[in-house]
This record gives sequence, structure tokens and C-alpha cells, in this order.
Amino acid sequence: MINIHDLVVLSEYRGLGLSQKMLQYVENIAVEKGCCKIILEMLEGNRVAKHAYLKFGFAGYELDPKMSKALFWEKAL
Repeated sequence: MINIHDLVVLSEYRGLGLSQKMLQYVENIAVEKGCCKIILEMLEGNRVAKHAYLKFGFAGYELDPKMSKALFWEKAL
């Protein structure tokens, strides 16, 4: 599994397809290493990122439908 933690395209370079190229690069590495999936997280209100990820084939998931959605927690130190 590969976890994408931060993926950013600076505003002056948006609209050039760079996010798709970066995601493809990560996918190529994942396939090469025999990974079973790529995961990431995003803010719900980030429509641009959501569109890019949907376009690339990402979708929401549930670890166990009986238990609902996965939650991401943190503890700041």
C-alpha cells in the first residue's frame, strides 16, 4: 500500500494536468512494488482535489460497511 500524504500543485501551474501525471507516477511505483492499493485523504471542501482524484479513479471507501466510514485522527505533540 502507498499512502499519499500531501499532494499540491501550485496555483500558477494548475490546469496543466500535473496532478494526473503525479498520480500516474505514484501508481507506476505502486504497481512495480506489488502494492494492493493507493490511499490518500483530502478535505471534504476541496472540490479541485476531489475532481482530480475522481478523474484518476479514486473513490471513497469503508473498511467495514457495518461500522461506517474510516476516520482519520491525530494527536498533536
